[in-house]
Amino acid sequence: MEDLLFLSHRIPYPPNKGEKIRAYHWLRTLSQHWRIHLGAFVDDPADFDGLQVLENLCTEIKLLQLRPNRSRIRALAALMGSNSLSLAYYYSPELQRWVQAKLASGIQHMLVYSSAMAQYVPRVSHGGATARPEPSSSALVVDPPRPPSVALADYVDVDSEKWRQYGKAGGPMAWLYRLEARRLARFERAAAENFDTVLFVSKPETECFLRMAPEQAEKTAWLGNGVDTDYFAPEAKYADPYSAGGPVMVFTGVMDYRPNVEAVVWFARGILPRVQAVVSGARFCIVGGRPAPKVQALARLPGVAVTGRVADVRPYLAHATLAVAPLRMARGIQNKVLEAMAMRRPVVCTSAALAGLDAVVGREIAMADGEADFANWVIDLMTSPVIAKEMGEAGRARIETDYTWASSGLRLLELLRSPGHSNVAHDRPERTPCPVALRGGLIS
Repeated sequence: MEDLLFLSHRIPYPPNKGEKIRAYHWLRTLSQHWRIHLGAFVDDPADFDGLQVLENLCTEIKLLQLRPNRSRIRALAALMGSNSLSLAYYYSPELQRWVQAKLASGIQHMLVYSSAMAQYVPRVSHGGATARPEPSSSALVVDPPRPPSVALADYVDVDSEKWRQYGKAGGPMAWLYRLEARRLARFERAAAENFDTVLFVSKPETECFLRMAPEQAEKTAWLGNGVDTDYFAPEAKYADPYSAGGPVMVFTGVMDYRPNVEAVVWFARGILPRVQAVVSGARFCIVGGRPAPKVQALARLPGVAVTGRVADVRPYLAHATLAVAPLRMARGIQNKVLEAMAMRRPVVCTSAALAGLDAVVGREIAMADGEADFANWVIDLMTSPVIAKEMGEAGRARIETDYTWASSGLRLLELLRSPGHSNVAHDRPERTPCPVALRGGLIS
């Protein structure tokens, strides 16, 4: 086995949120073919509890506790210069020295997970200035002498576009979000030069990046997420976590993440009352750790429950009537949607949550963007159990066909072993939506 350096902005275990799920499955696949040297940040001390799992996958592990206050100070210092706040937030001189030592030891393969970690790769610079700020000065950082022979970056999504969306949404911080979008976009484009392949999670994300960096078309590819279909097994027996009552709509996700917060607030205040006016006793359960104050406040609304962090989301999916993904701001492929489909739950989502997902609207998934249309889909599925069952089964079939980690992992191995052929990655034929005559409307 050869050695591979794997850098991630968050420890890839436990796989309990979007980017950590993808990173964990990449790590698990690659560990069967390489000796993995993992460098990552830890932002939740509870994640150290899973260290033994990573030790079974890796030859060497370098973890650094991400201290938010210190990281924010570095980010604020970057604001005074020309550097991206995201890069400053995830910069560590200690990790930089470790990466240099690993490359100097002769490691020839490298996978960088998330654009923020691309700053640790040799020769990344933009606009005449380094992409890696020293916290104590504005001096340039000397690059290590040995870049890897094969370097792959998984940007996952275009992070600068997320900041642009935040800025477009307005508010007192909009100016800062727009500034970060410009600075990070400049870095994302320049950093791509140092990689043989730059991956994204979906075709729309890839197209978004290529509008910004058309010169990178030959090395840019997309490779979708998957689902562990053995783990998310709808036929398994799960204890019912809900109290007796009416039908349940469930939302899963990390609940201090702005798009998730905005999604559940919009649903609970604008859509849920419409549903409850027709479906007696309808309930909305918000499942996920670190609920923001705005989310906690929703628990005071009739029929709304906020669980906080749970050990296992599967029982909440298995015993829900349906899952909702009312995201109006989203990047990449939504794991929450894939997991609900894998659990054979019908899903109602927005077009933003559906972007990048190849599913037949009206048969495998329901989609609506307005409050009334979204509520109508929920009502129809709650009051039409046969249609709901058929949609759940069709969604599970789609996952088994197109969204397994095994197929994605094989393609990742190909890209690491044969760099330079990334532009043929993982495309699927377009499918025609299947019309379904329900109150939710005919979408085609």
